[in-house]
Amino acid sequence: MKKRVVITGMGALTPIGQDVTSFWEGLQEGRSGVRSISRFDPTGFPTTIAAEIPDYDPLDHFEAKVARRMSRFAQYGLVAAREAVRHAQLVMDRVDPVRVGVMVGTGSGGLDRIQEEYQKVLQNGSQKLSPYLAPAMLANMASGEIAIALGAKGPSAAVVTACATGSSCIGEAMRMIQYGEADVMIAGGTEAPITPLGLAAFSRIRALSRRNGEPQKACRPFDRNRDGFVAGEGAGVVVLESLEHAVQRGVPILAELIGYGATTDAHHITAPSPDGAVAAEAMDRALTDAGLSPEQVDYINAHGTSTRANDAVETMAIKRVFGEAAYRIPISSIKSMIGHLLGAAGSVELIASVETIRHGVIPPTINCDTPEEGLDLDYVPHTARKRDVQVVMSNSFGFGGHNVSLIVRRWDPRDESLITS
Repeated sequence: MKKRVVITGMGALTPIGQDVTSFWEGLQEGRSGVRSISRFDPTGFPTTIAAEIPDYDPLDHFEAKVARRMSRFAQYGLVAAREAVRHAQLVMDRVDPVRVGVMVGTGSGGLDRIQEEYQKVLQNGSQKLSPYLAPAMLANMASGEIAIALGAKGPSAAVVTACATGSSCIGEAMRMIQYGEADVMIAGGTEAPITPLGLAAFSRIRALSRRNGEPQKACRPFDRNRDGFVAGEGAGVVVLESLEHAVQRGVPILAELIGYGATTDAHHITAPSPDGAVAAEAMDRALTDAGLSPEQVDYINAHGTSTRANDAVETMAIKRVFGEAAYRIPISSIKSMIGHLLGAAGSVELIASVETIRHGVIPPTINCDTPEEGLDLDYVPHTARKRDVQVVMSNSFGFGGHNVSLIVRRWDPRDESLITS
């Protein structure tokens, strides 16, 4: 029998808050983290805005020699992981470290270090290259750094599914616990794509909003005037445990992770399949895994990128799965406030989903002024909404056609069946 999996800790580093508490406050306020880029001079780029983490200083978190060896994405992942582990009251010498694993992925990896060190090679030759570049640029290095820092000696990996990475890592970590490969998994996603190279790459395929004069209004999921996503950065990490292990430790349980579904469009390297059928299949699989009917979902945290194709296809897929119920279920995209965190998006959005359940507040889709024709669901425009929420579905879709849906449910400590079954 599969083990039940619960969430006991969460950590977040985002453009509107550098911990879970401040991040959640920003979401409730409908606060935008999109600004003109300050990390480098974006003059001459078609897009000059992004959702940066303001006032981030590596030396606030790491010794100088440690910060020098780590790419920014790995730093973000470790900062979020430390918060999640503290939140979970997880002390490694009180558990079996070989039963604690790490699965934290990234879509882009160490873009910042790659670009910096390449410039050194061009200007001064290969002998000036940092010896830290080889490990710093690898996509698995956030997981590696987290495992080293925390002493987690169980299974470690970095699942990479582009913008679905964080959700894929959480879903696969869930499976490891369900089938007995680990008791605890530290899982999520991290991303630091706001570099000249990253900005140029996404600008070149016209994926980014060019609303440079109104940055806080640039990301507008489901709105008829949307013109692309806004690049964001940050990390989201959760501590997953088997129910038995969490109860044995006597720690508070935040929510239960009950469903995971994944599919691949097999259609195009960047565009979603236009009929939404395979994305809908991922949602169906998550519902089946959770043992739920569509009517039992109270809120959908949408992928909602603010691109022309994605928002339309996701709406279509939701209608396929939920039928008439789609029109009564609130749906919102927090990317409207924090931008698109790419490989970290799904994990940060799952944290928002858990907070929605815990606090009874659905975050809004800001800037959704006039939904496009056919995008006629309840997108919770402009302001947060108080609502009792028991079950949340969180969707993530990535370049390459990756589709992932996760489902979390409120944990009720009075429900003895969840402890004894």
